[in-house]
Amino acid sequence: MIEWLKKVSLFDNLNDEQLEHVLRISHRKTFPAGTILFHEKDMGLTFYVVLSGSIKLFTRSSSGEEKVLSLVSGGESFGELSLLDGRPRSASAQTLEKTTVLELASEQFMSLLQAHFDITRGILAELCRRLRATNEHVNDLTFLDGRTRVLKNLIALANRNGKREGNLIFIPMSLNYDELAQMAGVSKPALADVVRELETRGVLQFGLGEYKLNLDKLRG
Repeated sequence: MIEWLKKVSLFDNLNDEQLEHVLRISHRKTFPAGTILFHEKDMGLTFYVVLSGSIKLFTRSSSGEEKVLSLVSGGESFGELSLLDGRPRSASAQTLEKTTVLELASEQFMSLLQAHFDITRGILAELCRRLRATNEHVNDLTFLDGRTRVLKNLIALANRNGKREGNLIFIPMSLNYDELAQMAGVSKPALADVVRELETRGVLQFGLGEYKLNLDKLRG
């Protein structure tokens, strides 16, 4: 378990004894795909660290339309916002595949922040990153066309989760077409048109549970 924790960027500066302490005050749980961990507007009682698998954070409009905000993968964390400000959850969280997480209750989470400034600084850095990403997304929706937004999202997923082999990047894909379209802020038919174009050019190739990005074709 300690080896898993060492892959979590938030715990980069903790030694083995400190990591053992994190394990003692947390609970490891594994959930099947499609499990809702919490709903938007719920009170926040738990902080999550993803050990394996992936989770989507999303909101729903009053008409039931879903908007995927972000994808959280192994080594990343989420759920701290409502623990810090005491307000309800700003989004819902759902597993996209079989996912293992560490759960820390609010009291344990706050004690950990008080005891380890490196973790507090990591949480602040993550909140800043998300704020910058939100600002960038608003800018993209305002100034970029749909095709460019789709490309940008595919490349962002490749940068975060892809494995490069020469000029090819292999990216595990747990999002479906609807979710990809929501992240890019385009309609499903618009996404399909862009994907079809990229596949025709040899830039993109979808496989079972992953897609492949050809950097040579992309540059061309």
